[in-house]
Amino acid sequence: MAAHRAAVLGKPIAHSLSPVIHNAGYAAAGLVGWSYARIECAASELPDLVAGLGPEWAGLSVTMPCKEAALGVAAEASPVAAAVGAANTLVRRPDGSWYADNTDVAGMVDVLTGASVRPGATVTVLGAGGTARAAVAAAARLGCSSVVAVARRATAADELAAVAEALGITLTGADWSDAAGRMRADVVVSTVPKGVADPLAGEVDWRPGTVYFDAVYDPWPTPLAASAEAAGCTVVSGLDLLLAQALGQFVHFTGVTAPVGAMREALAAARR
Repeated sequence: MAAHRAAVLGKPIAHSLSPVIHNAGYAAAGLVGWSYARIECAASELPDLVAGLGPEWAGLSVTMPCKEAALGVAAEASPVAAAVGAANTLVRRPDGSWYADNTDVAGMVDVLTGASVRPGATVTVLGAGGTARAAVAAAARLGCSSVVAVARRATAADELAAVAEALGITLTGADWSDAAGRMRADVVVSTVPKGVADPLAGEVDWRPGTVYFDAVYDPWPTPLAASAEAAGCTVVSGLDLLLAQALGQFVHFTGVTAPVGAMREALAAARR
């Protein structure tokens, strides 16, 4: 049986639970010879790393800070990855080239739909990187009315505005200093790295009924998630997205339907 390899790339990466999810899926689907690992990789290191991978590599999951760089190593990208300008998935094609996709978008749609987000909702996104781009695309797919992007760099907000325009949704930029005042939306999505949004926990006047989605899952709950839950908000975590986006990647890499139950159970067990 030929070996097939996959991995998650990013920096830092030691905390990633993606190997737990994918390896459980391989076992449940009877995919003998398949393995999935973690590889520490900065965005600047991605092109050389990918170029050096042998033919046994079936696919790569890509996390922060490499999602924008992943597009640059692909011979072709899905329409959603191209529109968003970021990819979380690289799939090896028969000719050895790489195909880029963004399963974060469909995953985020699933997570927010499960949290009862409805068309016309207002959305605030904290951050302006690759995951923020996926959040804007998800908001567009869900028929949300508008997005406010709260970014630490004005240039990043400008780039996100261009993505929103391509996706047909209105986006307004806001400065990070005004973050706490921008969070009385129907939906708040935090895409910033661990710790960045923690100081906001003591400043936000949450509106009960807001859906708060935090892309961070370790440690959990984040201070901001805990404050949202205490205020009566619906809270979903990065674990929900981690599973949802992994299901699409599993199919991309293996061509086999993802064994959702086994993958969900393995993730839950790893967090106990």
